Amino acid sequence: MSEKINDSNFEPRRHWMGVLARADLADLERHWKRENGGVHYRHLRPPETGLVMARGRAGGNGQRFNLGEMTVTRCSLQFPDGIVGHGYVAGRDRRHAELAAAFDALLQRPERQEQVKQHVIHSLEQKYIAEKEDRSKKAAATKVDFYTMVRGEDAS
Repeated sequence: MSEKINDSNFEPRRHWMGVLARADLADLERHWKRENGGVHYRHLRPPETGLVMARGRAGGNGQRFNLGEMTVTRCSLQFPDGIVGHGYVAGRDRRHAELAAAFDALLQRPERQEQVKQHVIHSLEQKYIAEKEDRSKKAAATKVDFYTMVRGEDAS
């Protein structure tokens, strides 16, 4: 049995699932306390940890190769109204996977989607971007430019 994906909702859902997977657990907990509105859910698949094969490409666009295995935790849950949410996160954080699945389900509710996108997804995404820029600035400050020196010997 497979779940049919509505193409019009695929890209936004892919985006918010990526944001939720990269978010900090403390931020997700804080947002969940504010946004869940007393919603309860049941686990279809309780959080479980396993391995997936990570693949890479030489130079970013070359032939694919198996880079190695990485640990992933997943969770699937269902709200009382039948909406199913899924969460996949890198690492072993079971609560992170559970909250990602809960927000995925919450974001599928049309009456809550825009509010949750604005208050939660946008906030988490802005924080991630700011932290990424900060890391880039710190790395750039330690950058060393190497160049080839031309020897002073002249062949003429």
